[in-house]
Amino acid sequence: MSRATPWSASEVEATVATYRQMLVAELSGQSYNKRALNRALMTQLDGRSASALEFKHCNISAVLRDANCPYVDGYKPRSNYQQSLVEFVEELLLRSELVDRAARLAADLPVVDITGIVDERIIVEPPRTTPPQQGVREFHADYSVRPPQKRDYLARETRNRELGLAGEHLVMRFEQHRLTQAGQEKLAACVEHVAVTQGDGLGFDIRSFEPDGRDRLIEVKTTAFAKESAFFITPNELDCSRAHSNHYHLFRLFNFRKGPKLFFLKGDLREQLWLEPDSYRAGVR
Repeated sequence: MSRATPWSASEVEATVATYRQMLVAELSGQSYNKRALNRALMTQLDGRSASALEFKHCNISAVLRDANCPYVDGYKPRSNYQQSLVEFVEELLLRSELVDRAARLAADLPVVDITGIVDERIIVEPPRTTPPQQGVREFHADYSVRPPQKRDYLARETRNRELGLAGEHLVMRFEQHRLTQAGQEKLAACVEHVAVTQGDGLGFDIRSFEPDGRDRLIEVKTTAFAKESAFFITPNELDCSRAHSNHYHLFRLFNFRKGPKLFFLKGDLREQLWLEPDSYRAGVR
């Protein structure tokens, strides 16, 4: 039976080590038995329940998310983690040459768009996530948690042009199919991949239409990683979403290689996203 007592260092170390096996296998496209790995792990834990182990895995995912790293699919990030977990994740995952190599290769891996016709079955609800937390409360004690050291895997994946184009092509087909199903074949034929025809400076990638002919401006963000993975957005895209809030849509494609799914946000994105400054433009005074 699970107890409300802190995890020992040996328990946390064993759990993070098992998580590392799952993560490297997943990033490398290797099949693995999650249940068998967890059964073996349970023998190293001091009477922890399966639900307690699940929660700890989700804590590890949250640390990785806050470090801009991919995490194991199925372990949705749970943010109330402790400083000790951050330190184990940094030591066993973020400083692991094996994890680093697998994550870099996964971010750079080419992709082709072979999904075929896509329809509303790929749409899911947006995730309910919270921004990275600097402090948490657990076991009735306060903890001041240092955020994990950032990595560049998500930014690296953003530079994967093949992945980005494949996502945009999929959304093009999705929009054309949607309009055709609405009996608007002429509008479907006018859907424009403006990121290709006019360049990247418009603040959106695709100009589509509502069935009544109104504009539908779509910015596409594609990842091969999990639904809750953070993404990068430019000031120009944010400004465009505000200036055209009645027409602007952000389409977030995820799990692209395994089977693409998407959620979308409509309107002014500043009201719907948590935004973390990534860099500053600077000059000498």
